[in-house]
Amino acid sequence: MTLNRQWLLAARPSGMIGPKNFKYVETSIPKVANGEVLVKNLFLSFDPTQRNWMVDKPGYLPPVELGEVMRAGSVSQVIESQHSDFAIGELVQTTGCWQDYAVVVPGQGPTGINKLPPGVSPEMMLSILGITGMTAYFGLMEHGQPKAGETVLVSGAAGATGSVVGQIAKLKGCRVVGIAGGPDKCAWLKDVAGFDAVIDYKNENVSEQIAIHCPDKWDVFFDNVSGPILEAALEHLNLHSRVVMCGGISNYNNIEPAAGPNNLSNLVTNRGRMQGFIILDYLPRAMEAIEALMGWVASGDIIYQVDMQEGFENIPRTLQRLYTGKNLGKQLLKIADPI
Repeated sequence: MTLNRQWLLAARPSGMIGPKNFKYVETSIPKVANGEVLVKNLFLSFDPTQRNWMVDKPGYLPPVELGEVMRAGSVSQVIESQHSDFAIGELVQTTGCWQDYAVVVPGQGPTGINKLPPGVSPEMMLSILGITGMTAYFGLMEHGQPKAGETVLVSGAAGATGSVVGQIAKLKGCRVVGIAGGPDKCAWLKDVAGFDAVIDYKNENVSEQIAIHCPDKWDVFFDNVSGPILEAALEHLNLHSRVVMCGGISNYNNIEPAAGPNNLSNLVTNRGRMQGFIILDYLPRAMEAIEALMGWVASGDIIYQVDMQEGFENIPRTLQRLYTGKNLGKQLLKIADPI
């Protein structure tokens, strides 16, 4: 291939995002300067926060500008290197964006550029050992602080982060209740991931089911969705409970801001704590999470699920899958095989 295919951000989102927000272009393959590395993207990561990057407002990363290549994590292969630490043919994890080829400067960008450890597949690197796995680990362990015998409630439980949160909580001796949408996802969480109980928010009254499955209320709520589910959860918190605010995917595609929970005062009454976090703050400690997660996967204590799509032309539609609930587990897309 002599051209670099790209998907650019063409329009800021209003409501549900989709192909209309992006423009396909073809450009020349970029040149490499001293200290730089040219990579070919093989797999792309899709994460709910990508919609936030498309909005023109301050955040933990600068917004993607109109006309820029859409930002995304990737597993890529080094094609040309002007940096002594990276050799042609090596597989790396970086922020390759929605394009075939990218020039990366080691030590720069949201995640820099990191070689895949021996025996680690691209799927593992972008899921259980990637941003979502580390988010689950640090979010639960640092902010949820689970203790044996406690009850951990997880929303977005069938997603890449939520499913790992629940399994780590089980390993720590907790009762785990997940909230997910649809019988297939709920069955996977109960039968495969080992959750103690699961609530189908699409077909059940969430507050009533929390009362049933958390008879002693909950101690940790790991929230990936916000909105009405957060409000329902706040009706059932214990003394000194912890709410880990990881995401709010239920509100990401709203045209008008959604009303907030009307029962936040329950946190005051029960001396609870609600705290947000960003995984980028924990990247200096990445190996701590990776080593723990690799050990649990190797022992069979954690099962992870990947939803793999294929084809460069399907990139925008694959992102949309996150917000329509079509994915089970970590959403990835394969562009190419290694050379």
